[in-house]
This record gives sequence, C-alpha cells and structure tokens, in this order.
Amino acid sequence: MHAALMHLTIDPASAPAAAAAFTNELLPRARTAPGFVAGYWVEPVDRHGFGFVLFETEEQALKATPPATTWSAPGVAIVRVDVRRIAVAIP
Repeated sequence: MHAALMHLTIDPASAPAAAAAFTNELLPRARTAPGFVAGYWVEPVDRHGFGFVLFETEEQALKATPPATTWSAPGVAIVRVDVRRIAVAIP
C-alpha cells in the first residue's frame, strides 16, 4: 500500500467555497480512483493543510494525484505531493 501525502495552503476567506468543492467534486473523484483505499484530510492550521490518501499501489497513487491529475478548489494551493510506501499499518 502507498500513501499520497498532500501538503496544501488554504486561504481562510475561501474556506466555505473550498469545503463545498471538496465535498461535491474532489471526494467523489478520490473515492472512484483506481486503487483508492482511504483518505484523510486534517483541519488547516495557519493556512496549512494536509491530506493523507491511501492507494493499493505506488502507480495508482502517482496517477491519482497532482501533477498527473488536477485537484483544485477555490483558495487551495497544492504545495507538494509525496508518495510513500506504507511501512507499518496498525488496523
């Protein structure tokens, strides 16, 4: 299993529009991406947010995340995406 670690910045003034885009557009796309296992996004602090999206394979994670695909929401900028193998999982 591999994780796509998404580092984001979020404009607080755009938070309501970003949340709507996330709920209505991004979550459905993420759930239907090949190999999608689970996704977690944490509440931003000082404009910085973080997402942790799990995929079955590294190839699937790379194909489902920027720059291979676009994930956009108002006021949200993707700073960096790292794809890493899950070394240890605790169910």
